[in-house]
Amino acid sequence: MKKDIEFPKVQDVYVTVVQEKHLEYKTLDWNAYIINNSDKDLDTVLIVSRGYSDTKLTPVMRHTIAKLPARSYAKIEFLQEKVIELNNEFKVTFFEGNKMYDKTYLFRKNTINEKALQTVPLMQMKGILVK
Repeated sequence: MKKDIEFPKVQDVYVTVVQEKHLEYKTLDWNAYIINNSDKDLDTVLIVSRGYSDTKLTPVMRHTIAKLPARSYAKIEFLQEKVIELNNEFKVTFFEGNKMYDKTYLFRKNTINEKALQTVPLMQMKGILVK
């Protein structure tokens, strides 16, 4: 049972949404990334994402990253314009050593926008960061 499992506090692992130029289509796309800003590798990173509001719900997306090295990041998914108008939730579970960690990152509806851009650690890009 999940209630019987001890989940240590997640530190130095973030989810960010950045706006990137798509070279082929010459568009600005919003992409979600996971950042490991710690000194330890993360193993078996499982990410479950969904968008929702009071009246709308996107299909659940599942992603797996076998290993996310220390001080690195990996792309999770592309976010369509209609999806960023919703609450976007990313449930992240991973192993660090022999301990399992779990955290939910939430981007509230309409918070993914150009006015909210800030410098993102490790990426040398501007984005919206949830810690």
